[in-house]
Amino acid sequence: MAQTIQLEENGLYLVLKVTDEQDVRLLHFGTSPLDVKAIGEKQEEGFRLLELQLSGDDRAEYHGRTHRATFPGLRMRYAGHTDTRNGIGRKLEIAMTDPETKLKSVSHLQFYTGTSVVRAWTVLVNEGEESVGVEYVSSFALTGIDKEGKLDRDEKLRLSIPHTGWQSEIQWRTNTIPELGLSHMTDRSSKRISCSNTGSWAAAEHIPMAVLENAEAGTSLVWQIEHNGSWHWEIIDQFDYLTLLISGPTEHDNHWWKELAPGEEFVSVPVAVGAAKGGFEEAIGELTKYRRLIRRPNDDNRLLRVIFNDYMNCLWGSPTTEKLLPLIDAAAEIGSEYFCIDAGWYAPGAWWDGVGEWLPSRERFPEGIEYVLGYIREKGMIPGLWLELEVMGIRSPKLAEADDSWFFMRHGKRVKDRSRYQLDYRNPAVIAHANEVIRRLVEDYGVGYIKMDYNINAGIGTETDADSFGDGLLQHNRAYLAWLDGIFAKYPDLVIENCSSGGMRMDYAMLSRHSIQSTSDQEDYVKYAQIAASSPSALTPEQSAIWSYPLREGDDEEVVFNMVNALLLRVHQSGHVAELSPRRRALVKEALDYYKTIRDDIRVSLPFWPIGLPKSEDDWVSFGLRAGDRLYVAVWRLGGDASEIALPLPKLAGKELSARITYPAENDSAIAWSRETGELKVTLPREKTARLIELQVR
Repeated sequence: MAQTIQLEENGLYLVLKVTDEQDVRLLHFGTSPLDVKAIGEKQEEGFRLLELQLSGDDRAEYHGRTHRATFPGLRMRYAGHTDTRNGIGRKLEIAMTDPETKLKSVSHLQFYTGTSVVRAWTVLVNEGEESVGVEYVSSFALTGIDKEGKLDRDEKLRLSIPHTGWQSEIQWRTNTIPELGLSHMTDRSSKRISCSNTGSWAAAEHIPMAVLENAEAGTSLVWQIEHNGSWHWEIIDQFDYLTLLISGPTEHDNHWWKELAPGEEFVSVPVAVGAAKGGFEEAIGELTKYRRLIRRPNDDNRLLRVIFNDYMNCLWGSPTTEKLLPLIDAAAEIGSEYFCIDAGWYAPGAWWDGVGEWLPSRERFPEGIEYVLGYIREKGMIPGLWLELEVMGIRSPKLAEADDSWFFMRHGKRVKDRSRYQLDYRNPAVIAHANEVIRRLVEDYGVGYIKMDYNINAGIGTETDADSFGDGLLQHNRAYLAWLDGIFAKYPDLVIENCSSGGMRMDYAMLSRHSIQSTSDQEDYVKYAQIAASSPSALTPEQSAIWSYPLREGDDEEVVFNMVNALLLRVHQSGHVAELSPRRRALVKEALDYYKTIRDDIRVSLPFWPIGLPKSEDDWVSFGLRAGDRLYVAVWRLGGDASEIALPLPKLAGKELSARITYPAENDSAIAWSRETGELKVTLPREKTARLIELQVR
């Protein structure tokens, strides 16, 4: 019997149709009710709830490299649904079964009270009598992402994709669909717009997310893939509409294939999908609220303590007692609350290919590292240490205790990258090793902060106990997350920073667990402004750790610029602060003192970008945070001839505001609010300067 399933929840409208033949179609997911006239009878066939491809099964039509027209995806039949509520929000589950193989799928849609974003995933259960091979399964599929409005999709849609790379993270680029090569020339083609990541750095080239704006309808669609390994999404055309397919790893794109024996189950990678009334900022606002809801409850994201780390433009991985003691004194004087000793504490000299034991070097710390850590505590700060616990150097003494089962293997050989081996967290011996390192640091040394780095990319995966290289990688990814969950359960007050050569693993499998994320290894403070300003699009502001590293040879404005980079996010203070002039060090302390007065607002705020997302060629950069009637705006002048810029704040037009430059207190700049035009004019007379502005709606 045919039926329609309709939900209205958290500002989202969801419509599914079950046909007389028991075919299940997702007709609508958006911020307004479905316009039934927008979908023709023949077009309905393309509104699949699920795409699923098994080995040995057919494909329905010409498909190119896309993942549409799959079998048994087209063969799946409705087997029931549940509509319930839990402690998170509303939960919809739709079951389907393949009449031939008896493979069962359950599509999960979890709503979160307070945001128009859902988490989606698919569970496969082999209820047949023979094994099946899974080549592709979608976590979320939505056709008709362009159906709202009368204009052609070539005119009304804009797709924003966050490109990323080492020292060049979170570089958003926005294009029309034709600019990306998918012009509306036929009802279906073989072309796709896709983003895919293969390997153990989830954000090696792109942050696993995107935003699609419909300018005519005034709405936007946003998605993120919550996985710390390989993933894939694609936009394709079929039935004269566009389809969005989101998944974890696939065989075609990521070397993943999974055999399901009778009775076995597979759970796909979870993804988040949201819709918003408005454009990019509104979509990111909803996603920011969702990210806070899925994050592990922790004090760090409530307290936003200031971190000093000795690495960047400072000790560069070569700490000693002699070097550290004056830095610790200076860090305490400026108001730091954590002091993290970065890399190098475990080796007397060169250490890159010898890591793995994580025992302190007597040469660097003749009195023992416990003395330095105790000194940090005496100065009122919480001590921290750097680790890279997912690798072992190819010359590590620890190798004597390990065998091949500890490591990723391909073609009978250990996977080697940058003179390190990748540890396999499915191995109980690896888990025991990792547990003991953490125990020693926390219980013996009294460490309360760990900077957990990860500087290799292990590639397509491992062949050990796996159906495919990608299957081995996925199993390892999940085993690592399970280990991390266990560590946080045992040490709930421990802060573990997520770092992978900066931001190479900036994903919400990790960030739903870690309270703080290293955003970049960028060494140029001027270039860092663009990364800092973009970062609240990829993670919540209170998780975005930004280096601030005043230089020995800089001037006052260089200090201010560095501090403004971090003041609306999480402060990762560094630099030779002990060697700064009293005036320049006072500017650092002034910034941190001010930060402590606004951090309660940062943790509940939503981001906005008055002049748009920054690009590397821009002369001016700006972003802001809004917390109720209070707004904070950071503005940087990087170059160019213009000393004045107008920051559009259209949502505040017609309102009375008080506006003041809050950092630095002494400055040669000017600001002026125009109620009539809704613009904030900012004057910065010099290049490479920055200011922090506070606005209060009266």
